[in-house]
Amino acid sequence: MEILKNEFLKQTGVTLNITAVPYDQLQQQATLDVQSGNNQYDVIDYWYTSVGALATEGTILDITDRIDAHKGDINPDDFIPGVRDTYTLVNGRYYGLPYDRDTHVLFYNKEIFDRHGLKAPSTWDEYFEAAKVITEAEKANGIYGAIIMGFKAPIILGGAYVNRLAGFGGSLIVDGKANLASEEAIAAAVELNRAAPHCLPTPSEVAFEQGLPAFLSGKGAMIEFWTDMGIYAQDPKGSKIIDKWEVVQLPRGGKAKKSLAALNAGFAWAIPAGSKNPDLAFDFIRWAVTPQICEKLLLTTGTGIDPIRKSNLESAAFGNFAPKVKRAIEESIGNDLAWPTIPQSPELMQSLCDELSVMLAGQKTPEQAMGDAQTTWERIIG
Repeated sequence: MEILKNEFLKQTGVTLNITAVPYDQLQQQATLDVQSGNNQYDVIDYWYTSVGALATEGTILDITDRIDAHKGDINPDDFIPGVRDTYTLVNGRYYGLPYDRDTHVLFYNKEIFDRHGLKAPSTWDEYFEAAKVITEAEKANGIYGAIIMGFKAPIILGGAYVNRLAGFGGSLIVDGKANLASEEAIAAAVELNRAAPHCLPTPSEVAFEQGLPAFLSGKGAMIEFWTDMGIYAQDPKGSKIIDKWEVVQLPRGGKAKKSLAALNAGFAWAIPAGSKNPDLAFDFIRWAVTPQICEKLLLTTGTGIDPIRKSNLESAAFGNFAPKVKRAIEESIGNDLAWPTIPQSPELMQSLCDELSVMLAGQKTPEQAMGDAQTTWERIIG
């Protein structure tokens, strides 16, 4: 955000006052600001799964006409296919502009794999066997076969589950109805549950703040993570695994014939309904998604930003900066599983996360957890 603040000031003379909000409180904070009448924000960023809720409850503005009026500047066709509509479209109208596309892929430590004669897993069975073999052989030295981020937050534990659901070819919702009792949905929960004992302890206490440094220090042989992990892994300031890692698409399982990437995060800019200066707010967000600003963020280690525009992904500058990451992103395009964005989505994903957490604690079987999640989803969706 400091990059945006400094660049916007330099180019426009306008000072941004930035308020940091924890990622799991973005929606609640934005809603409370509007509903309470405080209206302290002119721009918010939101996790795309909350766009339906934010738009339906009137927290953010419909900016379709503004986008149409500046289509030449914004160049919507340059956004990576599928992202723009998934992140911002509600009932045929646009409520934001995307700035960060985040899929999970599988990173692995080549040095550890080579010690055990293993190859990158292409199936969840191979993933399980590799995690088991490495953990049993090296846990006494503090090295584990895998790192599962199982902290009870939808963007964390929900992501670990959706990775497996995508691998088994499942979907969270089909034709507007909950699909958590499907064969694929249960298989994904079973897979998550059986791998947990062979991972960095304890998965329920591991979010990305713990998972990232563990992998970068060589304590884990595999981690499912957002593609920007590849940037951190080559940074000498925090990585002990420079040039010792590789990245592949997520494994597949069951009857699935191909790997899918899980669109586990991703963020967009929006204008709150209570903005005191919506014109200037829109000027900022259309500036913030220009290829020039996006590239500046992409080429700066530590921003955590992944390409949102085709022109940035295809640029020589990004290819030279992060060649493995570029390849992984290109392979995931068109093969990704997005989370639902209906108004009930935040509540749905929190309830699923609650059930998965209970399962990892050993208090329910995968079948029980998914059965109870299905019942809750049916009640919420109606």
